[in-house]
Amino acid sequence: MRLARLGDSASREVRKGVYAALDLGTNNCRLLVARPIRDAGSESFRIIDAFSRIVRLGEGLAQSGRLSEAAISRTIDALLVCRDKMAARDVSRARLIATEACRAAENGGEFVARVREQTGLELEIISRETEARLAAAGCAALADTAAKSVLLFDIGGGSSEIVWLSPGRAEKEGQPDGQVRHWTSLQLGVVTLAEKFGGAEVSFKQFTAMTELVVSELQHFLARSAQEERCGRFHLLGTSGTVTTLAGVHLNLARYDRRRVDGLWMSHAEIDTVMNRLRGMSYSERARNACIGPDRADLVLAGCAILEGIRRCFPSERIRIADRGLREGMLLELMRADKSFA
Repeated sequence: MRLARLGDSASREVRKGVYAALDLGTNNCRLLVARPIRDAGSESFRIIDAFSRIVRLGEGLAQSGRLSEAAISRTIDALLVCRDKMAARDVSRARLIATEACRAAENGGEFVARVREQTGLELEIISRETEARLAAAGCAALADTAAKSVLLFDIGGGSSEIVWLSPGRAEKEGQPDGQVRHWTSLQLGVVTLAEKFGGAEVSFKQFTAMTELVVSELQHFLARSAQEERCGRFHLLGTSGTVTTLAGVHLNLARYDRRRVDGLWMSHAEIDTVMNRLRGMSYSERARNACIGPDRADLVLAGCAILEGIRRCFPSERIRIADRGLREGMLLELMRADKSFA
């Protein structure tokens, strides 16, 4: 699946319907609006509008068990922007999901009701299993189809989804989600880890403690997947702000460029180098970096610790970076359900 953008004339639009997918996570509120297209005979879509804002909905949730008034206010402001964008684009079908922050919060249901009242938007709090499946649907096209197994991971703000895929088998059987063999959801994300261990200034001891916690939490999934067949083409497939940030810093981008990041292959050594580079930066240096910025400067090292824990449990010589995920998975599922590619 190739994601077309405005101005790309290489793909053929197949339906006039406009679709939207909104992903409200613990840290971000993100929207995609798109039309289905045929791209070299495959199912795809053209992005006609997008929005992303860091809202930190789950800020302080681990301590209080509730979504704070300040976080709710920030999030509703962002959702109003999303509502107006969908109305301006005359969206005909949409799916609007909320993930770990709303799942975990005592007042998650109250928040959804408040969103409905103040914005008219109907949020759906999805399960961890659904989140893992949507991540697979959105990213499976980037998996090496010659690999017998691929480990997909999505490092979120409040949780991290881990999915074992069999892309070669999926291609033979025509399964668009990459054939999910196993999945798990860790209740660990960049926001929760940073709030627990610290994010602005992270010592070697703190980073090690975060990594060891991730390794510990992955042991059950590691045992479940131990019998899965691997081959020399086994690789990791990562989707999240953590991996796209690592890719941007690795490429020394003066400004983040999705076209250069989505689908990028990075070696084990390259990941080591860029993570060591980030760990050697001060908070202010991370904040000034164009691919990190002040909104993520206190979270990126927690994300690196989660990635390091995954790499220790599932060693691989290469990782593919995905700047796509839940929203793309939702769009494809909506379009397939409507037979928009027929």
